[in-house]
Amino acid sequence: MNLKNCFSILILLTLTFTYSSCKSQGLRIVGGPCEGCEALYEYQDKILKSVDTLPEFDRNEPKMKITGIVYKKDGKTPAENVIIYIYHTNRKGVYQMRGDEMGWAKRHGYIRGWVKTGKDGKYTFYSFRPASYPDGSEPEHIHITIKEPKTNEYYLDEYFIADDPLLKAAFINKLPKRGGSGVVHPKIEAGMLTVKRDIILGMNIPDYE
Repeated sequence: MNLKNCFSILILLTLTFTYSSCKSQGLRIVGGPCEGCEALYEYQDKILKSVDTLPEFDRNEPKMKITGIVYKKDGKTPAENVIIYIYHTNRKGVYQMRGDEMGWAKRHGYIRGWVKTGKDGKYTFYSFRPASYPDGSEPEHIHITIKEPKTNEYYLDEYFIADDPLLKAAFINKLPKRGGSGVVHPKIEAGMLTVKRDIILGMNIPDYE
């Protein structure tokens, strides 16, 4: 058996285990397969708040504030106790490592963060603008995974920055808009890039009722 087949089997077993684990907890299963989504739980003993600052924020430019409101499926009611996990590349387009990474940090790097919404549904991350991959194969993006009460974790469309020259119309038109559009338009506020993205739970998410 070659390495590619072994890796495929490993992913299948991981997804099967995750699905069985969610079912045993009585969670609603939505969103389809989600490789690496369990990284959302790797915040360890960190007390989650509605605001988080990612590592390397102070050392990089341009700084970026990522903020918005999470709404329930009706698009109007703020959603409380929703965990949001994000991660992205550094300014060289690499998922930066310290060398002591465990779990999914071996793939995602350490430039990542977690928040949990309050009654107003608001969330904010302070980070910096990521770079596209060194080979230019994808536009700049920030990955996002979400976990709402009584539902398994699932991924949303990445944050894509509208003024990125690699972000073409053909690419945007193919995006599924999971949770709503992830294309954001940065504006300078308080001396840093600010992007606002509201999230609607369940929008374009498979098996969501």
